[in-house]
Parts: sequence; structure tokens; C-alpha cells
Amino acid sequence: MGFLPTGTHNAITDVPGVRVGHQTVWKGDYSPSPSGSFPPPLAGPQDSPSPLRGGSGRGSPVIRSGVTAIWPHSGNLFRERLYAAISVFNGYGEMTSRSVIDEWGLLGSPIVLTDTVHIGLGYDSVVRYMMERDPEIADKDVVIPVVAETDDSFLSDGRAFGIAREDVYAALDSAKDGQVGEGCVGAGTGTQFFDFKGGIGTASRVVELSGERFTIGVLLQTNYGRRHQLLIAGEPVGRRITDLMPRRHQEGSCIAVVATDIPLYPGQLRRLARRVDIGLGRTGSVGNDGSGEIFIAFSTANRLPRSTERAAHPVNVLVEGQFWTEGSPFDLIFDAVVEATEESAFNAMVAADTVEGRDGNTLYGFPLDRGLAHLAKR
Repeated sequence: MGFLPTGTHNAITDVPGVRVGHQTVWKGDYSPSPSGSFPPPLAGPQDSPSPLRGGSGRGSPVIRSGVTAIWPHSGNLFRERLYAAISVFNGYGEMTSRSVIDEWGLLGSPIVLTDTVHIGLGYDSVVRYMMERDPEIADKDVVIPVVAETDDSFLSDGRAFGIAREDVYAALDSAKDGQVGEGCVGAGTGTQFFDFKGGIGTASRVVELSGERFTIGVLLQTNYGRRHQLLIAGEPVGRRITDLMPRRHQEGSCIAVVATDIPLYPGQLRRLARRVDIGLGRTGSVGNDGSGEIFIAFSTANRLPRSTERAAHPVNVLVEGQFWTEGSPFDLIFDAVVEATEESAFNAMVAADTVEGRDGNTLYGFPLDRGLAHLAKR
């Protein structure tokens, strides 16, 4: 898909130093009650310490969720931060540390993705994880980590609080380079994509600038779109596959992580993050009102020390306003972000299987053979 070459693994981990880990949380199976009715509402005050009932017919929690962790480099992120920027396409969602990155343009933590209910747990867990490994955190300065979410409560019972701190630690500890799991894994376990099953998707592109090769990688947590909006290669495939629908539509957002080893500063990285909008638009997204499309981009090219004896620290950056024979280098970089975003979304869809979750709610895997048949008719 596209004309630019992919990296070795066609994944965000093709950017040197970037690692990804998943922890999938899959608990319980739906079993309807004898009467076929759902469990009654909880009695008593909502802040009662008694255990919450799950959403399945017999009261046992059904969890289809998880955690995905992205480490931007292999060193100490608290002490060696990276330039980063955030862009918002539609804002009904959350990514912590946004104001810090908007103000300073610095990323000093791993990026953790999870579901909406557990964003607080994810934040607390990352802080604890980093504090346990660096005595300077909360002594000389605090860490404000990046944790983002999408809503998977159509399949996963959020009232059961099925993710634990150990799950966040497991995702952080399992992060590795190389191949990245896609589809129904980690934070993509319970998500949707144009009313089909969605998930985690990733892709990469390689560009050559002045004879030097650089990589742009994208990872998506896809959870957005209505069926009629789905486009594949410009074709309205969603309007032609009208069965395999869930019992109701539920918006859930899309989080994008863009990584590159091109030496860019925060203002330039914000321009990259904004190009995710176009990649999602190629899949049919219009940034629906109830969806949170929030994107973060970072560069691994410069490591900014938290403490230095010098007032200034040298950095390397790509110069804007250059127009070579083949055009601006940013044209090629923007192409790479858009192509990798579009492919990441479809990789998530193709890798995802049918999943049944709470209350028998089901998201069906995309029927690839039927989709390809529609494209072949063009």
C-alpha cells in the first residue's frame, strides 16, 4: 500500500530503539441467565466498597481489554528525554501529559495505551514502575507519563475493573523490538473498526534524505468509524458489506503513536502528528463527534538531558524551507506518515478475529475475501 518502501518488520519498531509490549487481559465467557435478562442495577451507593458485578448474564465479569506499552528508546527516559508533540483531530478522549508536551515539547516516559476505565490505573502504574527503577524520580523531579485510552466497553465490562497494575508492568517488561503483535492484542483486544473488529495495527516507511535513510513508524489503537464510512483504496466497501453488524454502534476513538529517527523539533513533529488525520481519512474517518482521535509523534534523534552543567545543549534538526530538485523533504516525510497510518489501520482490521464479549456483544472479523472481491470489481 503506497509507493514508499517499508522497514524490515513494517512496524514502529523499525525505528531504532523503539520497543513495543502487549498484555492481553481476557477473562470470562458470556453465559446468559436462565431468564435471558441482564443483571439488575447495583443496589446501594455507587461508591460502595463491595465488589462490582460483571455485565454478563450470570454476574461474572467478562473482560476483553489490555495494555500496550511503547518505549521510545532503550535508555533512561526520565533522564534523557526526546522531542515530541501532540495533535488532536477530535477531542472526545484522553492522553495524559498533553499540557506538558505542549509546553516543553519533551517526552520523558514510555507511552502506555489501555481502555478508558483504566487510564488512571495506567498513570499510577507507570509512575510507580519508573520510581522503582530510578531514585531521582519524585526526589529531584516528578514524572508525568503519557497514558492514552479508547473505550472498549462494548465488549469489556468496565465496571469489573479487570486490569491490574501487574498487567501494566507486564506490558512494560515484555516490550521488544522486531515483530509487533497486531489485531486483538494488548490495548486493542476489545476495540472496533467501522463496526468490524479492530485492534492494534502498525506499519513503517523508509525515506531517503540527502543520501541518508530514515524511518517513520506508526502504531494505532483503532476504535473508530461507522460501517458506511469505511473506504478501502477509495472504494466504499463499508456500504457493500452490510451484514456482520454489531447489535449497536459504539464509538471508541483512535490513538496514534508516530516515531521517527529524523532529527525534528516539536513544531515539526506536530506537523507529522497532524498528517495522521489524512491517513485516517483515507480509511473513511471523518473524526466522528463521539470519538477521540489523539496523536503523539516523537523523534529519537536527540536525547535531551534533564540535568547538564552547560546552559545550552547542542541538537541536530532538519532545516525547513529547503526545496531540492525533487521538492521539499517534508513532502516525502508527510507521504510516509500518511501511508503508514493508512496501512496500520488496515493491518489492525485484517489481523483481528471475531470476538464475543460482555452480554453476548460481538464484533465480527472483517471478511477479507469479500472485501477483496469488491475491490477486484473496480
